[in-house]
Order: sequence, then C-alpha cells, then structure tokens
Amino acid sequence: MTDPKPLRIALAGLGTVGGGVIRLLDANRDLIARRAGRPIEIFAVSARDRAKDRGVDIARFGWVDDTTMLAHADADVVVELIGGSDGPALALARATLDAGIGLVTANKAMMAHHGLELAALAETRRAPLKFEAAVAGGIPVIKGLRDGAAANDIARVYGILNGTCNFILSKMEAEGRDFADVLAEAQALGFAEADPSFDIDGIDAAHKLSILASIAFGTQPMFNSVEAGGIRDVLAADIAEAAALGYRIRLIGLAEAGPDELLQRVHAHLVPIDHPLAHVTGATNAVVAEGNFVGRLLFQGAGAGDGPTASAVVADLIDIARGEYGTPYAMPTAELAAPAPADSGGRRGRAYVRFTVADKVGVLAEIAAAMRDAGVSIESLIQRGRVGDGSVLVAIVTHEGPERAVAQALHTLRGSASLTGQPLWMHILV
Repeated sequence: MTDPKPLRIALAGLGTVGGGVIRLLDANRDLIARRAGRPIEIFAVSARDRAKDRGVDIARFGWVDDTTMLAHADADVVVELIGGSDGPALALARATLDAGIGLVTANKAMMAHHGLELAALAETRRAPLKFEAAVAGGIPVIKGLRDGAAANDIARVYGILNGTCNFILSKMEAEGRDFADVLAEAQALGFAEADPSFDIDGIDAAHKLSILASIAFGTQPMFNSVEAGGIRDVLAADIAEAAALGYRIRLIGLAEAGPDELLQRVHAHLVPIDHPLAHVTGATNAVVAEGNFVGRLLFQGAGAGDGPTASAVVADLIDIARGEYGTPYAMPTAELAAPAPADSGGRRGRAYVRFTVADKVGVLAEIAAAMRDAGVSIESLIQRGRVGDGSVLVAIVTHEGPERAVAQALHTLRGSASLTGQPLWMHILV
C-alpha cells in the first residue's frame, strides 16, 4: 500500500548536480513516487548564493542560510552536494547523522577520508548513509558490488574512474595530439577544471578507488595507502607506440586483495586491445570486478554530469523511501578488515618503460646494462626518431617479472647524463 506521507528532503548545494536533482525529481515525479512507494519532495535548500540564477525554480523551497542547520530542519534525508573532504560538507554530514537523519552524498573526497567515521555514526544512530553518486556518476557500481555481487569473493576491482583523463587520452589516441594541447581543449569544453591537478594526477580516481575497494573486499576505506599517479607525462609518441604493440593507454585504478594486505593504485596502463576497457572512450567511466563465482562483471556508463550523477542520488533516495538500506559498507564497520598496504614491488607483471635520451653512442648499452643488473628481462626495445630538443625516444617492453626489478633499474639510471628527461613507467594490464 502506498504511503501518502512524502519523504522530506533538505538539499545542500545547488551547483550542477543539485540543479540536476531538482530537475529529475520534477520531470519523473510520478514515476519516482510509484517506484519509491511514496512521493519524494524537496522542502528546504541551502547554498552560498541565494540570488544566483541556476535555471531551476528554488523560490518554492525554504531557504536555509546556515547549511549545517539543514540537519535540524525536520528533514527525513539531507542530500549533501557541497563537495570537499572537510569544511561545511563534513560538518553537515556529522550533524545530520548524529541527529538520526538519513544522508545521501555524492562527495567522494569526504567518503574516502571520513567514510569509516560517518558509517560508524550512521550505524550508531540507525540512520541511512548512501553514496552511490560518489563513484562513477550514474553507474550503479556500488549497489552492484554491495548487493548484486554480495555472495562473491572479489579478488580484484579495477577500471577507468576519471572521465577527464579518459577524454584526454582517447582524444590524443584519435588525433595524434600531445597532452598539453588536448588538456587545453578539455578545459575549454568544460571537461577539465581550470586547475586540473586532482584529475590528471590521479587523486580523484584514488578517492573513488578507495571506496570501491572497501565495498568489494570488506575493508576499511584506506585512501592514504593508494599509490596515485597521473597522465601528465604521457606523450603522443607513447600513444602511437602502444597502438603499434597492440595496446591502448588508459588511466586505471586497480585494487587487489591478498590474505592480509591490500594493493591500491592509480597509474597509466597499457590495456590490451581485446580488453573491454581499451574501447572505453571519451568521458565515460567503466569498472571491472572479478568474483569467484560470478566471473568478470563490467559496469560502464557516464561517470559525471548533472543527469547521471543526479540519477544516482535519486536512486539512493528511492531506496531510503522503500526502507531498503543496510550498513553503508555492506557489513558493520566493526567487521571491516584493516589490511596492511601491499608491497607492490613483489607483484609480478610486464611493463612499458619509455626513456628520453641524448642521441649519442652507448646510451642503449647503458640502459640495457641497468636492466640486466636489476634482473629485468627485455622483450623488445624500440628506438624512435628525435623529439623537439634533439633527444631520442627509447621504449622498452619487459617480460613478466617482479616490479621491484624495474624500480631498481630506474634507480640505477637516475641522474645519468644520458637521460634528458624522466622515464615513464606504465604497467601492462592483464
């Protein structure tokens, strides 16, 4: 029987996603009410600038100047879309859950840094805490892992978690342009921020990966142990070389669970052309999870934007309206493991290493000797023509071996007069 009492929503943050939530609730109001079993209605909002034109009618909602007061505004659920790991967003989240009010958030940074604390508070106060929109926009990957794959032992979860980086890399791939040029275009189109560091240096993806790993493996969120790298140093020549070898370059966030340790890292990878992630282009996100009974699961779709992210926020609201919510991380916080960060040096794999070197006799021999002395077996070595400053590009693909061997070889070559730039090391995804 339909409950005529609406689920009362207080909305904090009226940016792109906040406006999208309002538009979605307006456009699909009747359908949402039928699926939720009751109407879902915003009754109070808060943001920094009351007078700003957001393209939606907010005059019908009550305005709250002090955002934290939304936690005391007779709400059933507060939707936090302010952003930022600390500050007003965290203060609101704590106040909301402490008052026993449900919280829905799209804030990946806050959940990566403070998710364990907030989940424990939600459990203590018996308040729902939902954060589907914090990872991969409109893709229901958190629900898929937490609910759909709940019976599986997940060994590995990985994927393309940042649309800005994927847009840049796939544009470089399609048009043969260098990183700086495509980044400028991405900024002009609104795909990249004026300061793109969080995206292109892998921090945004690292936030998301730490949340996914916690859900997949039943571990505490461990953002501080994520090894994060980005795509600043990827050249058009690397893209071309990868293509010639049968790969495409993607920024991959990858987490693997061992018996007592957890590997989490975000790095540019060479992805085999026959792997589904090699065909994910533009600002799309995609996540792969490997379960012991279900096999490989692929979640793919729009990873950002007002519509997809609002869709995830409202899906969480529908779950709360139905009374369908459990512990935030699929098991009580007291049951979440705290594994040690894995030593990635012991992990075995193949690598692509690109050097920018002086065009002189003996350089290749020096590189080969460093690799030999470190125990790195070279599968192929390719030397290409000069780049702008007269240097030469040398690319090596290794046979499978321990990662610490490659690290040792690069350490040996550090400071060599033969190198005119920092080497680029990319893992080969298997």
